[in-house]
Amino acid sequence: MTEIAGKVALVTGGGSGIGRGLVMALVDEGAFVVVVDLLEERANDVADQVTRRGGTAVALAGDVSKREDVRRIKAASNDALGSVSLVFANAGVTWFDRLTDMGDNDVDWVLHVNLMGALYCMQAFLPDMIAAGDGHVVGTASIAGLMPGWVPHHTPYSISKAGVIALMLNLHQELKGTGVGSTVYCPRAVRGRIGESFQHRPSRFGGPVDRPLAIDREWSTNNAVPSLDPEEVGPMVMKAVRDNAPVVVDHANQRPYFFEHYVNHVVAAFDEADAWERAHPGPQHAGPTS
Repeated sequence: MTEIAGKVALVTGGGSGIGRGLVMALVDEGAFVVVVDLLEERANDVADQVTRRGGTAVALAGDVSKREDVRRIKAASNDALGSVSLVFANAGVTWFDRLTDMGDNDVDWVLHVNLMGALYCMQAFLPDMIAAGDGHVVGTASIAGLMPGWVPHHTPYSISKAGVIALMLNLHQELKGTGVGSTVYCPRAVRGRIGESFQHRPSRFGGPVDRPLAIDREWSTNNAVPSLDPEEVGPMVMKAVRDNAPVVVDHANQRPYFFEHYVNHVVAAFDEADAWERAHPGPQHAGPTS
Protein backbone atom coordinates (compact mmCIF):
# COMPACT_ATOMS: atom_id res chain seq x y z
CA MET A 1 0.00 0.00 0.00
CA THR A 2 1.58 3.28 -1.14
CA GLU A 3 0.73 6.40 0.83
CA ILE A 4 0.23 9.58 -1.21
CA ALA A 5 -0.71 12.20 1.40
CA GLY A 6 2.20 14.30 2.54
CA LYS A 7 4.54 12.99 -0.17
CA VAL A 8 6.39 15.05 -2.78
CA ALA A 9 5.27 14.07 -6.27
CA LEU A 10 6.63 15.08 -9.67
CA VAL A 11 4.63 15.00 -12.91
CA THR A 12 6.28 15.52 -16.29
CA GLY A 13 4.07 16.89 -19.02
CA GLY A 14 2.08 18.30 -16.11
CA GLY A 15 1.03 21.49 -17.88
CA SER A 16 -1.94 20.02 -19.74
CA GLY A 17 -4.05 16.96 -20.47
CA ILE A 18 -3.38 13.77 -18.53
CA GLY A 19 -0.50 15.41 -16.70
CA ARG A 20 -2.75 18.14 -15.36
CA GLY A 21 -5.29 15.49 -14.32
CA LEU A 22 -2.59 13.63 -12.40
CA VAL A 23 -1.46 16.83 -10.70
CA MET A 24 -4.97 17.65 -9.51
CA ALA A 25 -5.59 14.10 -8.30
CA LEU A 26 -2.33 14.19 -6.35
CA VAL A 27 -3.26 17.50 -4.75
CA ASP A 28 -6.68 16.13 -3.80
CA GLU A 29 -4.86 13.19 -2.15
CA GLY A 30 -2.72 15.59 -0.10
CA ALA A 31 0.56 15.45 -2.03
CA PHE A 32 2.91 18.36 -2.73
CA VAL A 33 3.51 18.51 -6.46
CA VAL A 34 6.28 19.55 -8.84
CA VAL A 35 4.67 20.42 -12.18
CA VAL A 36 7.14 19.92 -15.03
CA ASP A 37 6.46 20.93 -18.61
CA LEU A 38 8.43 21.81 -21.71
CA LEU A 39 6.49 25.09 -21.75
CA GLU A 40 7.11 27.18 -18.64
CA GLU A 41 3.84 29.10 -18.99
CA ARG A 42 1.81 25.88 -18.91
CA ALA A 43 3.64 24.61 -15.82
CA ASN A 44 3.09 27.96 -14.09
CA ASP A 45 -0.60 27.99 -14.99
CA VAL A 46 -1.23 24.54 -13.49
CA ALA A 47 0.81 25.38 -10.37
CA ASP A 48 -1.34 28.51 -9.95
CA GLN A 49 -4.47 26.38 -10.28
CA VAL A 50 -3.16 24.11 -7.52
CA THR A 51 -2.59 27.11 -5.25
CA ARG A 52 -6.13 28.33 -5.86
CA ARG A 53 -7.33 24.81 -5.04
CA GLY A 54 -5.60 25.06 -1.68
CA GLY A 55 -2.66 22.83 -2.51
CA THR A 56 1.09 23.25 -2.81
CA ALA A 57 2.91 23.11 -6.15
CA VAL A 58 5.98 24.48 -7.85
CA ALA A 59 6.49 24.81 -11.58
CA LEU A 60 9.61 23.80 -13.49
CA ALA A 61 10.36 23.96 -17.20
CA GLY A 62 12.40 21.18 -18.77
CA ASP A 63 12.84 18.85 -21.71
CA VAL A 64 12.72 15.19 -20.61
CA SER A 65 14.35 14.08 -23.86
CA LYS A 66 17.60 15.51 -22.44
CA ARG A 67 19.14 13.49 -19.62
CA GLU A 68 20.87 16.59 -18.25
CA ASP A 69 17.53 18.41 -18.04
CA VAL A 70 16.02 15.57 -16.03
CA ARG A 71 18.94 15.67 -13.61
CA ARG A 72 18.53 19.44 -13.28
CA ILE A 73 14.80 19.01 -12.65
CA LYS A 74 15.53 16.50 -9.91
CA ALA A 75 17.95 18.85 -8.17
CA ALA A 76 15.53 21.78 -8.42
CA SER A 77 12.65 19.64 -7.10
CA ASN A 78 14.68 18.55 -4.10
CA ASP A 79 15.60 22.14 -3.36
CA ALA A 80 12.02 23.37 -3.68
CA LEU A 81 9.98 20.73 -1.85
CA GLY A 82 12.35 18.03 -0.63
CA SER A 83 13.05 14.51 -1.83
CA VAL A 84 10.62 13.25 -4.48
CA SER A 85 9.00 9.91 -3.70
CA LEU A 86 6.23 9.78 -6.33
CA VAL A 87 7.28 10.15 -9.98
CA PHE A 88 4.89 10.29 -12.93
CA ALA A 89 6.83 10.09 -16.20
CA ASN A 90 3.96 11.34 -18.32
CA ALA A 91 5.41 13.71 -20.94
CA GLY A 92 4.64 12.57 -24.47
CA VAL A 93 4.37 13.63 -28.09
CA THR A 94 2.72 12.02 -31.09
CA TRP A 95 2.99 11.67 -34.85
CA PHE A 96 0.75 10.06 -37.47
CA ASP A 97 2.54 9.16 -40.72
CA ARG A 98 3.84 6.08 -42.45
CA LEU A 99 7.31 5.28 -41.14
CA THR A 100 8.71 5.59 -44.67
CA ASP A 101 7.31 9.13 -44.89
CA MET A 102 8.90 10.26 -41.62
CA GLY A 103 12.30 11.91 -41.41
CA ASP A 104 15.01 11.02 -38.93
CA ASN A 105 14.15 14.02 -36.75
CA ASP A 106 10.50 13.00 -36.62
CA VAL A 107 11.31 9.48 -35.47
CA ASP A 108 14.03 10.52 -33.02
CA TRP A 109 11.83 13.16 -31.39
CA VAL A 110 8.99 10.72 -30.67
CA LEU A 111 11.30 8.03 -29.31
CA HIS A 112 13.43 10.38 -27.21
CA VAL A 113 10.52 12.16 -25.53
CA ASN A 114 8.20 9.21 -24.99
CA LEU A 115 10.58 6.36 -24.20
CA MET A 116 13.94 7.86 -23.27
CA GLY A 117 12.25 10.62 -21.27
CA ALA A 118 10.56 8.01 -19.08
CA LEU A 119 13.79 6.02 -18.78
CA TYR A 120 15.79 9.11 -17.80
CA CYS A 121 13.25 9.87 -15.05
CA MET A 122 13.59 6.35 -13.65
CA GLN A 123 17.39 6.56 -13.71
CA ALA A 124 17.39 9.94 -11.99
CA PHE A 125 14.83 9.42 -9.24
CA LEU A 126 14.82 5.73 -8.37
CA PRO A 127 18.16 5.52 -6.52
CA ASP A 128 17.04 7.97 -3.81
CA MET A 129 13.64 6.29 -3.54
CA ILE A 130 15.20 2.85 -3.15
CA ALA A 131 17.62 4.20 -0.55
CA ALA A 132 14.65 5.61 1.39
CA GLY A 133 12.69 2.37 0.96
CA ASP A 134 9.59 4.27 -0.08
CA GLY A 135 7.85 5.60 -3.17
CA HIS A 136 6.19 4.78 -6.46
CA VAL A 137 6.94 5.41 -10.13
CA VAL A 138 4.36 5.63 -12.92
CA GLY A 139 4.98 5.69 -16.66
CA THR A 140 2.29 6.86 -19.06
CA ALA A 141 2.21 4.54 -22.05
CA SER A 142 -0.79 4.09 -24.36
CA ILE A 143 -3.27 1.53 -25.54
CA ALA A 144 -1.32 1.85 -28.82
CA GLY A 145 1.67 0.35 -27.02
CA LEU A 146 -0.42 -2.37 -25.42
CA MET A 147 -1.58 -3.58 -28.84
CA PRO A 148 0.93 -2.42 -31.46
CA GLY A 149 -0.36 -2.55 -35.00
CA TRP A 150 -3.88 -1.51 -34.05
CA VAL A 151 -3.54 2.19 -34.86
CA PRO A 152 -2.41 2.85 -38.47
CA HIS A 153 0.55 5.07 -39.38
CA HIS A 154 1.71 5.21 -35.78
CA THR A 155 4.83 3.05 -35.72
CA PRO A 156 7.40 5.15 -33.76
CA TYR A 157 4.73 6.17 -31.25
CA SER A 158 3.62 2.56 -30.74
CA ILE A 159 7.27 1.49 -30.39
CA SER A 160 7.90 4.17 -27.77
CA LYS A 161 4.81 3.32 -25.75
CA ALA A 162 5.40 -0.44 -25.94
CA GLY A 163 8.86 0.35 -24.60
CA VAL A 164 7.36 2.25 -21.66
CA ILE A 165 5.19 -0.77 -20.87
CA ALA A 166 8.27 -3.02 -20.91
CA LEU A 167 10.18 -0.51 -18.78
CA MET A 168 7.55 -0.26 -16.07
CA LEU A 169 6.67 -3.98 -15.95
CA ASN A 170 10.34 -4.89 -15.64
CA LEU A 171 10.70 -2.34 -12.86
CA HIS A 172 7.64 -3.80 -11.13
CA GLN A 173 9.61 -7.04 -10.85
CA GLU A 174 12.97 -5.40 -10.18
CA LEU A 175 11.66 -3.23 -7.35
CA LYS A 176 10.08 -6.02 -5.31
CA GLY A 177 11.28 -5.87 -1.73
CA THR A 178 12.59 -2.29 -2.02
CA GLY A 179 9.49 -0.50 -0.77
CA VAL A 180 9.12 1.21 -4.15
CA GLY A 181 6.27 0.33 -6.52
CA SER A 182 5.80 0.63 -10.27
CA THR A 183 2.75 1.13 -12.50
CA VAL A 184 2.23 1.66 -16.20
CA TYR A 185 -0.82 3.65 -17.29
CA CYS A 186 -2.21 2.86 -20.76
CA PRO A 187 -4.76 5.53 -21.73
CA ARG A 188 -7.07 5.17 -24.72
CA ALA A 189 -8.80 8.53 -25.27
CA VAL A 190 -8.29 11.41 -22.84
CA ARG A 191 -8.81 15.03 -23.75
CA GLY A 192 -5.54 16.95 -23.88
CA ARG A 193 -3.12 18.91 -26.04
CA ILE A 194 -0.78 16.20 -27.32
CA GLY A 195 -2.07 16.99 -30.81
CA GLU A 196 -0.32 20.35 -30.52
CA SER A 197 3.04 18.78 -29.70
CA PHE A 198 4.31 19.33 -33.29
CA GLN A 199 4.14 23.08 -32.67
CA HIS A 200 6.67 22.92 -29.83
CA ARG A 201 9.27 20.50 -31.18
CA PRO A 202 12.79 21.60 -30.10
CA SER A 203 15.21 22.84 -32.72
CA ARG A 204 17.56 19.88 -32.32
CA PHE A 205 14.77 17.67 -33.66
CA GLY A 206 14.00 19.96 -36.57
CA GLY A 207 12.01 22.66 -34.81
CA PRO A 208 8.26 23.33 -34.76
CA VAL A 209 5.98 21.92 -37.44
CA ASP A 210 2.70 23.57 -38.39
CA ARG A 211 0.47 20.59 -39.15
CA PRO A 212 -2.83 19.11 -37.96
CA LEU A 213 -3.13 15.86 -36.05
CA ALA A 214 -3.91 13.61 -39.03
CA ILE A 215 -5.43 10.35 -37.72
CA ASP A 216 -6.70 8.01 -40.43
CA ARG A 217 -10.33 9.10 -40.88
CA GLU A 218 -11.81 5.66 -41.57
CA TRP A 219 -9.99 4.07 -38.65
CA SER A 220 -10.99 6.90 -36.32
CA THR A 221 -14.66 6.62 -37.33
CA ASN A 222 -14.71 2.86 -36.81
CA ASN A 223 -12.87 2.99 -33.48
CA ALA A 224 -14.35 6.07 -31.86
CA VAL A 225 -14.78 5.97 -28.07
CA PRO A 226 -15.86 8.73 -25.67
CA SER A 227 -12.91 10.86 -24.59
CA LEU A 228 -12.46 11.16 -20.87
CA ASP A 229 -11.64 14.35 -19.01
CA PRO A 230 -8.15 14.30 -17.46
CA GLU A 231 -9.62 14.80 -14.00
CA GLU A 232 -11.67 11.62 -14.47
CA VAL A 233 -8.59 9.44 -15.00
CA GLY A 234 -6.42 10.93 -12.25
CA PRO A 235 -8.23 9.12 -9.40
CA MET A 236 -8.00 5.82 -11.33
CA VAL A 237 -4.22 6.16 -11.48
CA MET A 238 -4.04 7.15 -7.80
CA LYS A 239 -5.88 3.93 -6.86
CA ALA A 240 -3.37 1.92 -8.91
CA VAL A 241 -0.52 3.66 -7.09
CA ARG A 242 -2.00 2.91 -3.68
CA ASP A 243 -2.53 -0.73 -4.66
CA ASN A 244 0.83 -1.07 -6.45
CA ALA A 245 -1.06 -2.34 -9.50
CA PRO A 246 1.31 -3.11 -12.38
CA VAL A 247 -1.07 -1.86 -15.11
CA VAL A 248 -4.02 0.53 -15.28
CA VAL A 249 -6.29 1.20 -18.28
CA ASP A 250 -9.16 3.64 -18.56
CA HIS A 251 -11.50 2.15 -21.22
CA ALA A 252 -12.77 -1.32 -20.34
CA ASN A 253 -14.43 -1.62 -23.76
CA GLN A 254 -10.99 -2.00 -25.36
CA ARG A 255 -10.65 -5.57 -24.02
CA PRO A 256 -11.84 -7.31 -27.25
CA TYR A 257 -9.44 -5.21 -29.34
CA PHE A 258 -6.56 -6.25 -27.08
CA PHE A 259 -7.34 -9.90 -27.74
CA GLU A 260 -7.92 -9.36 -31.46
CA HIS A 261 -4.83 -7.29 -32.15
CA TYR A 262 -2.35 -8.78 -29.69
CA VAL A 263 -3.27 -11.72 -27.47
CA ASN A 264 -4.76 -13.92 -30.19
CA HIS A 265 -1.66 -13.46 -32.40
CA VAL A 266 0.68 -14.44 -29.59
CA VAL A 267 -1.39 -17.44 -28.51
CA ALA A 268 -1.50 -18.63 -32.14
CA ALA A 269 2.29 -18.32 -32.33
CA PHE A 270 2.72 -20.46 -29.21
CA ASP A 271 0.34 -23.02 -30.70
CA GLU A 272 2.46 -23.08 -33.87
CA ALA A 273 5.63 -23.52 -31.80
CA ASP A 274 4.02 -26.39 -29.92
CA ALA A 275 2.97 -28.07 -33.17
CA TRP A 276 6.46 -27.63 -34.61
CA GLU A 277 8.12 -29.14 -31.55
CA ARG A 278 5.78 -32.13 -31.65
CA ALA A 279 6.55 -32.67 -35.34
CA HIS A 280 10.30 -32.18 -34.93
CA PRO A 281 11.34 -33.82 -31.65
CA GLY A 282 14.98 -33.58 -30.88
CA PRO A 283 17.64 -32.37 -28.45
CA GLN A 284 16.80 -28.73 -29.17
CA HIS A 285 13.36 -29.24 -27.60
CA ALA A 286 14.33 -31.58 -24.80
CA GLY A 287 14.63 -28.85 -22.17
CA PRO A 288 17.61 -27.94 -19.96
CA THR A 289 20.46 -30.37 -19.55
CA SER A 290 22.85 -30.84 -16.65
